[in-house]
Amino acid sequence: MTSTTMDQTVTDNVSAATAKALRAAMERLFAGRPSRTDGRLTKENLYREAGVSRATMNRAHSILAEWDRRTAATDARTPGEVRRDDELKELRAELRAIKRQRTQLQGRLDASATVIAALHHDNAALRDQLAGQGAIVALDEHRASGRPEAARPR
Repeated sequence: MTSTTMDQTVTDNVSAATAKALRAAMERLFAGRPSRTDGRLTKENLYREAGVSRATMNRAHSILAEWDRRTAATDARTPGEVRRDDELKELRAELRAIKRQRTQLQGRLDASATVIAALHHDNAALRDQLAGQGAIVALDEHRASGRPEAARPR
């Protein structure tokens, strides 16, 4: 063993092979390419991905310190979770815009319904007023009858 390997073994209380397996597992998890776990950035997944026991992983103090430092920097989210969260953020912004548009359209629809109701009321009132004045004769029917007095002004 080299002095570096012996220093790691003494410092971490794990073999060089175990340290290598833990570091490789850490890199796979941070890269979003797990081979034995679901890819979440948890210590449980780290030791399972490395194929070592939890007790063995717990003896690798420098590796765990690096793990803690790196997970703190990423908010313990995998690349897939980051993509998912970004997509959710975009979809929520789109949903807010669509809701705002829907509210505006609903307001326009309500205003239109109010105008239509007012016009309907006015139309009904005018019909009632005309009904009280006498018979209404459609000009087209009157002209079609061919009576010349209908064409002459009085």
